[in-house]
Amino acid sequence: MSRTEVLDREVGRALSELSATAKQGLGDPALAELVVIRASQLNHCAFCLDMHLGIAREHGVSEKQLDLLAAWEEAEDVYDERERAALALTEAVTVLTDRFVPDEVYATAAEHFDDGQLAHLIGLVVAINNWNRVMVARRIPPGGYRP
Repeated sequence: MSRTEVLDREVGRALSELSATAKQGLGDPALAELVVIRASQLNHCAFCLDMHLGIAREHGVSEKQLDLLAAWEEAEDVYDERERAALALTEAVTVLTDRFVPDEVYATAAEHFDDGQLAHLIGLVVAINNWNRVMVARRIPPGGYRP
């Protein structure tokens, strides 16, 4: 099943364009996949996890990073500081438990990403959260992604 079949074609196209633009602007395909996988873990989206785990492997993300992603904070030697900053921001934007992104999380991310990259990183987190919510709400099972 294509992602655009679960939505109105124009909405699906817009979400796909946002995702692609944000990934391209971030400029790091492996990091982009870590970000979308972490958000998908938090949102319990099996479809997106299934899809992005495969894409991550294609971009050279290590099995160790994929295996430990749910516990990235404790796996200090597995993720570099830039990856850790992106993952912290991903969690803060995805969960919004305090109704905002904590200043220290944003400031740390801003140390590792220029303004454009930071905007694309946030755009990517927003995009995958949109996709996760669509796929979970529509109860789309894993296994239907075709590149």
